[in-house]
Amino acid sequence: MFAGGVLGALSRWALGEAIPAPGGWPLATLLVNLAGALALGALLETLARRGPDVGRRRLVRLTVGTGFLGAFTTYSTLAVDGARLLSAGRAGDGAWYLVLSLLGGAAATLAGVAGAAWLHREDRRGLAAEAHVAAHPHAPHPSGGHVLGGTSGDPQNVTPRREGPGNADPGREGPSGAQEDPR
Repeated sequence: MFAGGVLGALSRWALGEAIPAPGGWPLATLLVNLAGALALGALLETLARRGPDVGRRRLVRLTVGTGFLGAFTTYSTLAVDGARLLSAGRAGDGAWYLVLSLLGGAAATLAGVAGAAWLHREDRRGLAAEAHVAAHPHAPHPSGGHVLGGTSGDPQNVTPRREGPGNADPGREGPSGAQEDPR
């Protein structure tokens, strides 16, 4: 966790130096906090979907989530920057900055969670289709077509084809839908 925190703080500092503050507006802090919120939402959703918070998942959560992202993002600098804008008579800028930071952070976190959930769902669909084809090489493919492999039933040796008039293979028994790859 300590190493993650050191790297997170150094990363935040480097970005703070690299990103300009147009008109004294704390753009770097805003961008760092939004990126950190997005990453934390994605990380926690990914870890939660992979199983209980034990062992390696717990170590990743503590090192990356609490350590790196905890030090990378900064609520204290957000508060100081907002107060600085407000005390400089820039109430509109200060209010806008605080609203963007807080609501944007919540939206970024939700986007990270939703993105990780979507990726997890897509991974599961792909894995389910691969498992189905491996277990049932001559059955209808989950995508809707049929996959017929070579003599080994290997789905990698097939070229999908559409069913329809003129596509039937009279020399092959079973459903039409794919033929052996002539390569």
